[in-house]
Amino acid sequence: MSKLSASAFEFVPGKGLVQTQPSLRAPIERPEQTEAPPPPPTISLSIGGSKPPPPAQAPPTTNPPTATQTPPASTPQTSKPATPKPQTTIKVEQAGTSSKTFTTEKAKTDALTVAQDVKDAADRAVLEDLYGDVKEHLNIVFIGHVDAGKSTMGGNILYLTGMVDKRTMEKYEKEAKEAGRETWYLSWALDSTPQERNKGKTVEVGRAYFETDTRRYTILDAPGHKTYVPSMISGAAQADVAILVVSARKGEFETGFEKGGQTREHIMLVKTAGVSKVVIVINKMDDPTVQWEKARYEEIKEKMIPFARSAGFNPKTDVCFMPVSAYTGANLKDPVSEQVCSWWDGPSFLQHLDKMPMVDRKIHAPLMMPVSEKYKDMGTVIVGKIESGHLRKGDSLVLMPNKDVVEVSAIYNEMEEEVDRSLCGDNVRIRIRGIDDEDINPGFVLTSPSKPIRAVKQFEAQLAILEHKNIICAGYSAVLHVHTLSEEVVLSGLLHYFDKATGRKSKRPPQFAKKGQKIVALIETTAPICIEKFSDYPQLGRFTLRDEGRTVAIGKVTKLIESGTIEETINGVANLNVNA
Repeated sequence: MSKLSASAFEFVPGKGLVQTQPSLRAPIERPEQTEAPPPPPTISLSIGGSKPPPPAQAPPTTNPPTATQTPPASTPQTSKPATPKPQTTIKVEQAGTSSKTFTTEKAKTDALTVAQDVKDAADRAVLEDLYGDVKEHLNIVFIGHVDAGKSTMGGNILYLTGMVDKRTMEKYEKEAKEAGRETWYLSWALDSTPQERNKGKTVEVGRAYFETDTRRYTILDAPGHKTYVPSMISGAAQADVAILVVSARKGEFETGFEKGGQTREHIMLVKTAGVSKVVIVINKMDDPTVQWEKARYEEIKEKMIPFARSAGFNPKTDVCFMPVSAYTGANLKDPVSEQVCSWWDGPSFLQHLDKMPMVDRKIHAPLMMPVSEKYKDMGTVIVGKIESGHLRKGDSLVLMPNKDVVEVSAIYNEMEEEVDRSLCGDNVRIRIRGIDDEDINPGFVLTSPSKPIRAVKQFEAQLAILEHKNIICAGYSAVLHVHTLSEEVVLSGLLHYFDKATGRKSKRPPQFAKKGQKIVALIETTAPICIEKFSDYPQLGRFTLRDEGRTVAIGKVTKLIESGTIEETINGVANLNVNA
């Protein structure tokens, strides 16, 4: 009853309620419909939906719609092209998408694509701004068993690329002949100390620099002797590509590859250090016991492929094999001739390096540069590879873990030339103000003050036990190697182990760990160390545990435990006096 109109009836005495006569309104005159009505409007926004033929679509570019135009639903079809945003419709048609409905998912995808394009353009702009049109830079580390020919190969590459002139090489050759080391003269370009030259063994990581037509390279010549493995780990942590030098000479390969040889340990350590590509160079192919035989090359290749796979490298994408002679220079710069080796038709060593895919650089990430060396030269100088970000002369930075504020007063590149700026991937020497060299240790990290690297005493890590005589229990101590840092640590607790069959973590903590197991452990250090979670910064979150001269385990940081607030609370409670 509430919906009845009050004026529909009226009360007349003697007659009751009488229906009133409605007032007649003039009829609405509508024009005769001469063509089909336009389609009804839809709720969803259609971009480039069903349209008239293309000739009728052209006028909107020359005749823009007027402000007094009626909506499309109430106008004839001839006025349809004058819908709002006609240029959007035309652009979509030109792109070849005849019908596309606007959705939030597509909007996100398009936005991400645009953001990625902008980032790529920004990366190129930053590179051009920093260096101009400059060559790409790669850090390569030479690894392998002692006396495999690493330093000889590095020295010959420097000579072939013109970084060491002929006169200097003749001087080295003369000095080596006088010392009774005639065949070692090429290695003297990298082995510079009397100890290294007399014994023919690299002790510290040698550094050198060379250029090709397309790229710049920094050579890191790692020691091969097992006594100097910590130095080798420090060198591998600064590399992008590893060159595993293997001797093809009968007996030498077997010595380096068998249990206890450094060939096995080195390829595993570079994977842990963050190197993703490895070139296995089979050296000494000119030896009288080999004479460039394909059978010997294939034999070594077949033995190395399974081990490279077990170390974590994909043999199809991450590993490349190449026969060379470091002493004669065959297949180093130019491909080996058919008279010498008829079966090899691949590129030379340097040609392969020039065509390798470039590693990803984190140019826009916060600055992080682990310190590998430090010395005093007209101030404090630190050496290292920039892992992420970029720096400029005059920047105010923080040296962790001591949180010392320093200023960059000079930057030197691989050629010892002073530059104004440097970016991710470069090996640089930096002169800094605000700290003495005695207060710096290898393993400190130069970082940006806005987002510094984390410094912790406790962290959780996932470990893979590789080799150990006894079982490992809580309280076990070893030496941790992470980026350029080596620090003694204690496994204060074993938290979980991974079931080999299912891959799941155990609910109960294990009593011990043995060879072949994967565990999650709580690791403690005596002093704060600079590390990051592996998921955030892989290069600063993977590490090696060594004990008694052997690599015991490899691992990655999964959780950082900030202990500063707990210690402050404990100290505050300990010093609290309560007067009764």
